[in-house]
Amino acid sequence: MIQKIPFVDLQAQYKELKKEINSAVSEVVQNTQFIQGEAVADFEERYAAYIGAKYCVGLNSGTDALILGIRALDFKEGEIIVPVNTYYSGALAVIENNLKVVFVDVDEKDFGINLDDLKRKITKKTKAILVTHLYGQSDKISEIQNIIKKVYNNILLIEDACQSHGAYYKKKKVGTYGAFSAFSFYPGKNLGAYGDAGALTTNDSTLVKKLKLLREYGQEKKYIHTSIGVNSRLDTIHAAVLLAKLPHLDSWNKNRQQLAEYYTELLRKKVPFVKTPNTFSERQSVYHLYVVRVPKRDQLLAHLLNNKIFAQMHYPLPLHLQKAFSFLGYKKGDFPIAEEISSEIISLPIYPQMTKAMVARVVDTIKKFYKKA
Repeated sequence: MIQKIPFVDLQAQYKELKKEINSAVSEVVQNTQFIQGEAVADFEERYAAYIGAKYCVGLNSGTDALILGIRALDFKEGEIIVPVNTYYSGALAVIENNLKVVFVDVDEKDFGINLDDLKRKITKKTKAILVTHLYGQSDKISEIQNIIKKVYNNILLIEDACQSHGAYYKKKKVGTYGAFSAFSFYPGKNLGAYGDAGALTTNDSTLVKKLKLLREYGQEKKYIHTSIGVNSRLDTIHAAVLLAKLPHLDSWNKNRQQLAEYYTELLRKKVPFVKTPNTFSERQSVYHLYVVRVPKRDQLLAHLLNNKIFAQMHYPLPLHLQKAFSFLGYKKGDFPIAEEISSEIISLPIYPQMTKAMVARVVDTIKKFYKKA
């Protein structure tokens, strides 16, 4: 019988923390503080301390963290630059705030922002640059900041850290470099809740006051609304689950790093033409995803799935080619690096409870595919 290797195994994680999770959830159910219970404020305080930021505001999702964070910055008009190879939420957040999305191409060395294209795209209309710490690795923060200083010093940096809980850039964790940083706690993330959940970290107390109004109907106290807001609160049950998981995050990230090193070692030895992720001395990835570039990607993916290895693609279609963003006027060929990468990338299974034997089976299955091909 073929061993199944899931893309991520949340059951294995639950078994590891079953007593802690059950106790945390049971406490919330028993005290019935389902909305804005004590666990929410407790998690906000502890997560801010973990990241190294002054403040953390719990929200309904990482998407809402981006949308409401940009809204709190009070841009009346202008453009925000967004990398074209990332998840949909970043561009959506810009559009939701009636601002213009300007896409920028990819740096194939790290899947981050292409600095040459960034220099071309910055104008007097640019209000912010949305940096995505993709796949668990930080982008080139200092280089991006230097470009901002040389061109228009008033441009803000926003961090999309939804895939990078605990990742480092130089000596600080990501989530501390921008005007604000968005985090997602979607169940499959390095730190995941048991449903949609997110947070925003910042060192700006004024931004925090605005966000706390925005996330709860714009009310300073119940039924007294001083501004227009929405319902985007972090549920107490999710906060309790996150509190139970947070002490384990660093050890889980270390496991991911060791698995990624083993993947890279085996792939370079057995299938050397597969392009493995680059590492950088000043950046410490937490490998939310282990993404490689391969020939015959679609055929390889089908082969892995047939062998019960549940690999995925992140992301198969760059944002400028998505139908939802067709009104922006981009066309095929506008971002050649992102388009090339999107046809080659595949995300191999990786999660803290995975074993080296499972990694070896994934690599051997890849090797057998290319031997036949």
